[in-house]
Amino acid sequence: MNKIAELVYALGGAPQAGATAAAAPESAGSTFFPIIMLGIVFVIMYFVVLRPQSKEAKKHQDMLKSLKKGDKVLTAGGIYGVVVGISDAESKVVVRIDENTKVEIAKAYVVGVKPEGQAEQPVVK
Repeated sequence: MNKIAELVYALGGAPQAGATAAAAPESAGSTFFPIIMLGIVFVIMYFVVLRPQSKEAKKHQDMLKSLKKGDKVLTAGGIYGVVVGISDAESKVVVRIDENTKVEIAKAYVVGVKPEGQAEQPVVK
């Protein structure tokens, strides 16, 4: 009988007064309930947070792979420019900001590409 009491304590509860060996499986089932709920929370987190984040990262990688000279881009620093050179080996992009100003940035810092044929928006001062 002492072994049964140790098993019940190990499974998460003290035996009730007058408890028998038949009560042990009931307490074992209630012990696994929090584990099951934790698993359900992880599944929900996957579909709500992790899956959309990985889709967005894949979309960004596809955008970087499709970069070409002449694309108008936005950098992570908020700088707009035109791609004038691409180095796939070093993962760098040369962006022309102004007539005489070129900046070399890491390819990963390009956050957006303006589709060709889209009209320029006038800047209001």
